[in-house]
Amino acid sequence: MESFLRAETLIIELLLLASIIAIGVRRLRIPYTVALVLVGLLITLQPESRLELTPELILALFVPPLVFEAAFHIDVVRLRQQWQAIITLAVPGVLLTMLIVGLIVAWRTPLGLPTALLFGALISATDPVAVVALFRSLGAPKTLTLLVEGESLFNDGTAIVIFNLMLAIVLTNQFNPLASLSSFLVVSAGGVAVGLVLGWLIARVIALVDDYLIETTLTTVLAYGAYLVADRLHVSGVLAVVAAGILSGNLGPRGMSPTTKIVLFNFWEYLAFVANSMVFLLIGLQIDLSQLAAQAEPIAIAVVAVIISRLVIYGLLWLLDRPGSRIPMPYRHVLFWGGLRGAISLALVLSLPAALTYSDLLRVMTFGVVLFTLLVQGTTMQLLLKRLGLVERSADRLAYERTRGELLAVRAGIDQLRRLQAHKQLPLNVWETVGPRLEAAEAALQAQIRDLLRRHPELEAEETESVLREGLRAQRSMLDELLRDGVISEEAYRDLIGRVDAELQSDQPKMIGLRDDEGKASDVEAQA
Repeated sequence: MESFLRAETLIIELLLLASIIAIGVRRLRIPYTVALVLVGLLITLQPESRLELTPELILALFVPPLVFEAAFHIDVVRLRQQWQAIITLAVPGVLLTMLIVGLIVAWRTPLGLPTALLFGALISATDPVAVVALFRSLGAPKTLTLLVEGESLFNDGTAIVIFNLMLAIVLTNQFNPLASLSSFLVVSAGGVAVGLVLGWLIARVIALVDDYLIETTLTTVLAYGAYLVADRLHVSGVLAVVAAGILSGNLGPRGMSPTTKIVLFNFWEYLAFVANSMVFLLIGLQIDLSQLAAQAEPIAIAVVAVIISRLVIYGLLWLLDRPGSRIPMPYRHVLFWGGLRGAISLALVLSLPAALTYSDLLRVMTFGVVLFTLLVQGTTMQLLLKRLGLVERSADRLAYERTRGELLAVRAGIDQLRRLQAHKQLPLNVWETVGPRLEAAEAALQAQIRDLLRRHPELEAEETESVLREGLRAQRSMLDELLRDGVISEEAYRDLIGRVDAELQSDQPKMIGLRDDEGKASDVEAQA
């Protein structure tokens, strides 16, 4: 009981630490996963903090939410447009990565070829969390984001299948190429089949239910259940989760209410956040900081091997070049440098049996590679995107943002002076001197903004939508408060919250009170 309480206490401490880090990185403007790695290094200075997890528990606990959340948000229509490139990078690309990394590591480190190939397999899974978060904040092209997310999603499954095959070879010291290929195909196809069947069944059940708590629970059962069922059938649990996530993410929401969609997406975003945080922090409890310095040479060799292996992207995508469907060269540069390693690689290396020869060295090398890709590649990605001209903002957008920022600053100054004057803390002659000048500046800035919006209607449309969505979120918060205070009934709440959530999901949102149930203008809209 005491050991359980110690473990529970440590988990709560890690979750609190993850929350504090998340708050801090918003101010420091650095990728969240980078901060987690740095804190993980600091945790290693406290060797008494240990949380022992079995290899099976690490994979079964952390991998399903990470994979399912990414798969659930993949749009099949967009995925089909780039499926050749994604599958090429996720299957032949992973195999080539394993071979290149394995050969270089076996050549320059004490690891034998089978163990080096095992390292190549576990390090071949890319993690786009830090990169995609940066893409979204900077407004990177959607096709580029899809390529990065799609490659990572599918190469996770491929990497784990190959990792398990290589682990069996290392432990048994037996290798049969034909049997390994056959096992790879059976395990992969079997995992996909299990995921598709379970995903379709859960999607059908969700279509018959209209309760966001039940529907969220069913997707949780699907994510973990697909992994466990596939594992019991000795096929790929990760590919089962990928298939289930894609199918349920594209079929399930059709039968969901807007409220359920919002709750569901928030739930899975939170679960993936927790899983990512725990994996990155747990590695800090497993690695001795002094080992990183002691094993600097094999870590450097592993980093170089991983970077060299990433060059296969250029060759593989060159083979797919077709007139009208060529992936631009700047995208290829980003895919090359954006091949960060993260949660999946860490989860795999943590799952290695302690009895495995060189298991400690494999852990140190993996953490070194993850550390390098996040701290070096992750932090320089923004500079690369700007150098390649992929996230440049238009001059009109920048002019609008500067003018609007200046207007808000002037208004804040006017409001403060008016408050001081109202409390008799500002001499009248000072207000008479400064006030008109500020009000004139405010009027001039307002005129500039009106002119910008008149000449660029797309800016006005973006701002209008942003304001309406903010208003809808305020309405949603007020409805929650009214329900808690007993002002409105549960039935009225469900009706109103459903309307608000439907507008939040709409491409052209309107605040409730401006649109009635039939979509006609209400009295409020008519008066406006």
